Amino acid sequence: MVVPPPRRPLKLTNLLKPYVLKMHLTNKYVSAQVVHSPTATVASSASSQEKALRSTIGCTRDVAAASKIGKLLGERLLLKDIPAVSVFLERAQRYLGKVKAIIDSLREAGVKLL
Repeated sequence: MVVPPPRRPLKLTNLLKPYVLKMHLTNKYVSAQVVHSPTATVASSASSQEKALRSTIGCTRDVAAASKIGKLLGERLLLKDIPAVSVFLERAQRYLGKVKAIIDSLREAGVKLL
């Protein structure tokens, strides 16, 4: 008789924190997106490369631009009824500068961070 291999239970983190904030910072632009991790789809995104933002931002790579992008992303998340987001910081990202500006402006917009 063949015994089937045991089934692994679902990861609890996929159930508790389905929306993950990911940020991409370059020397020219700042972008942030929220990914729905179980389906691997982008729920919402904001970038300093958008034509509507370029005229209002001025400089697309400083901390002020990062805070405006965080505020815009927070408004878009609340329009899609996403109240909470978990933050994913890559190895090179630390909680200061542009990263801090994005996260703080998300909090100010009303999005809870897990």
